Amino acid sequence: MLKLTFLGTSAGVPTKQRNVTALAIECLNPYSSGTNQQQNKKSRPWLLIDCGEGTQHQLLHTKLSLHQLQAICITHVHGDHCYGLPGLLASAAMSGRTAPLILLAPKAIATLLDALILTTELHFSFVIKFMAIEDLLSEQDSKNKAQVTISFDNQHQLEIDITPLSHRVPSYGFGINQTISRCHLDKDKLIADNIPASALWGRLQQGEDVMTEDGRKLRSTDYVDNESQRTRVVVAGDNDTPECLNNAIADADLLIHEATYTHEVLNKIQAKNPDFDPMHSSAQLLGRFAEQFSVRNLIMTHFSARYQSFDNPNMAHIRLDTESVYQGNLWLAADFDQYLVNGTAEEEGDNIASRVQYLGSARDHKNT
Repeated sequence: MLKLTFLGTSAGVPTKQRNVTALAIECLNPYSSGTNQQQNKKSRPWLLIDCGEGTQHQLLHTKLSLHQLQAICITHVHGDHCYGLPGLLASAAMSGRTAPLILLAPKAIATLLDALILTTELHFSFVIKFMAIEDLLSEQDSKNKAQVTISFDNQHQLEIDITPLSHRVPSYGFGINQTISRCHLDKDKLIADNIPASALWGRLQQGEDVMTEDGRKLRSTDYVDNESQRTRVVVAGDNDTPECLNNAIADADLLIHEATYTHEVLNKIQAKNPDFDPMHSSAQLLGRFAEQFSVRNLIMTHFSARYQSFDNPNMAHIRLDTESVYQGNLWLAADFDQYLVNGTAEEEGDNIASRVQYLGSARDHKNT
């Protein structure tokens, strides 16, 4: 299961209600052991997708800890997606972090950090494992796609794959794949076969074939059922061509994508200055893509600062623009909105709405 917390949902500049782009993704394992539930909540590994200016301030309103942050993924180099990165990394160092941190980003982000290290005496107390997206993409072939694997333990893994998008600068989408494996020991069968509880049970559950004291060989596969849970979320950076994600969204439980304007406003912007194309998606453009490719769960974000809650134009126009062409499950993200995505939730009829659950605001539920 993946728990999403939107830390910023505004495009370009912050507003009084919205900060610029950032998304936290907690990786939850429902089978994790431990009797101290509160301690488990504090030790959940998480990822950060983009880090606009002020992201570390937004984190102060959540229970997320920089010590449990496993990786930061930057979709592209525009400032509303990365200007908060140096400050967040500096704060992590000042808080005493020592664990290595993965930074998956365009090469230019390394240049930005090098300049700040040189000019501001920025010091990191931990190793930053920088992975240049351009290098990963150049190494992929027909058998191996560009991806990064993070193993939390032998039963809980995360894979991040990369899809190039279409924007004024190179921009990318990230496919977040969580896999949780569980080995269930059939104790009733063991007892029925006159195999009393002992250390052999644990070895069988770990996949090891064993020999009993009376000379019987026990195969792990005869007494252990292997279950696997998989959840996939696709998070897109700025992109004016949703079709770039055709392959990425084929088996996704949820798509998160920008919807910067209504289609009417986007057309006006393009007509006013034919020499400049912002290369963003409109709500209607995205909705039409999602409908055509059967995206059942869609969260929109990255809204132009012109859209306020009650002013004209307001967020209702974004929703109406989308719903004119899209019939799936739709959410418009607001700062601190939280969602739970469970890829193993049972399908209900022809929709999988139950796989995405809105939890409310992180500001209202700081203990969850």
